[in-house]
Amino acid sequence: MRIKSILVIILLWSFNTHAQKPTIYLIGDSTMSNKKNPQENPEHGWGQVLPQFFNNDIIIDNRAVNGRSTRSFINEGRWDSIQKNLKQGDFVFIQFGHNDQKEKDPNRYTNPHTAYRNNLIRFIQESREKKAIPVLFSSIVRRNFNESGTLIDTHGDYPMEVRLVAMQYNVPFIDLQYLTEQLEESYGVEASKKLHLHFEAGEHPYYQDGKHDDTHLSKLGATKVAQLVVNQLKEEVPSLIEFIKQEL
Repeated sequence: MRIKSILVIILLWSFNTHAQKPTIYLIGDSTMSNKKNPQENPEHGWGQVLPQFFNNDIIIDNRAVNGRSTRSFINEGRWDSIQKNLKQGDFVFIQFGHNDQKEKDPNRYTNPHTAYRNNLIRFIQESREKKAIPVLFSSIVRRNFNESGTLIDTHGDYPMEVRLVAMQYNVPFIDLQYLTEQLEESYGVEASKKLHLHFEAGEHPYYQDGKHDDTHLSKLGATKVAQLVVNQLKEEVPSLIEFIKQEL
């Protein structure tokens, strides 16, 4: 009987220990999301490879979904399903913008200075209500070099609005627009294709007809972006340092 009691105590202790682990929730679009068939599919979101940089004392729950904007993420109930489960000490990584730009799609488009801004504020305030820590990210750049080899922005006012919201609400901010600009430029016009999905017909079995995609990331690109994120988290969110693998 005593042995059974000890086993019950151990099981309860193990359950409570796991239950108290903080969780990093990732909310965003396809550049962050997990992809199906990762063994065959060369496309990866940077959130998909993020767990390899963290130890087992924290849970990473990637809720980013392809094609979502702040509007559609909220309207589909995806944010509510996260917010109701948030607990003190959790983190919410927020990166939208690519699909908020879709002016021809009323289910996704948001004006950067009104709906987009206020949706970001909602994520912040409702995270803080649960004593979770929001972290804002600007969108990664698209590989958009002009004929002169200059990388040209495609996101308009959206990244600036994230910066302004982060400043006004004193939220940790990671400027992935700037960091990925530097990354793309460091690789150059041709080599930067390796960060994305560039395959000729028959070159890769997953894309038999070929693929030329300058928005989404290859596994290399996703890993490089995740490394940039982790390096910035050490400065902007020092409470996460204890969960980051030191050897990386």
